[in-house]
Amino acid sequence: MFSIDQAKQMAKRLHTSLTSRNQDISYSAALELVAQQMGFRDWNTASAMLERQAPSPAITFDKTIPILRMFDETKAREFYLDFMGFNVEFEHRFEPHLPLYLGLVRDGLHIHLSEHHGDASPGSTIFVSMQNIELLRDELQAKQYGYGRPDIVEQDWGKVLEVYDPFGNRVRFCQS
Repeated sequence: MFSIDQAKQMAKRLHTSLTSRNQDISYSAALELVAQQMGFRDWNTASAMLERQAPSPAITFDKTIPILRMFDETKAREFYLDFMGFNVEFEHRFEPHLPLYLGLVRDGLHIHLSEHHGDASPGSTIFVSMQNIELLRDELQAKQYGYGRPDIVEQDWGKVLEVYDPFGNRVRFCQS
């Protein structure tokens, strides 16, 4: 099945070819001829029946997943699972006593934590655009976490809630 864009290109080539041979026809007449060659009554019928092709970009990105450095599995689980409310998506170790690589997810936000040297720098900041920041603040403050009670700060660019993990990493939530 041809797309409407392909049919238009065929009509353009037909128009150019016939014009170069001194057989002047209009572009609309070329569209009508192409439609009939495709088995349609006329161009209006063809354009209604042919698929529209959206141009596909050369490059696409699905999502960004930050990797944060961690040094202690127990502290990481206490902070990210118990306090922040993430769930474990996956865990990976090459062998039982080697460093942990941990995938976490919460409501569409994915974060990876790594004990592997060189995977990430401690003290990193990730910026998370979100909605309903007050609900997150209320949820976190209600947990009475011993190492932080984050609150919202009004900035020119929106409401910001910063949370620091036990490894010096900062998750900066922002609602614009």
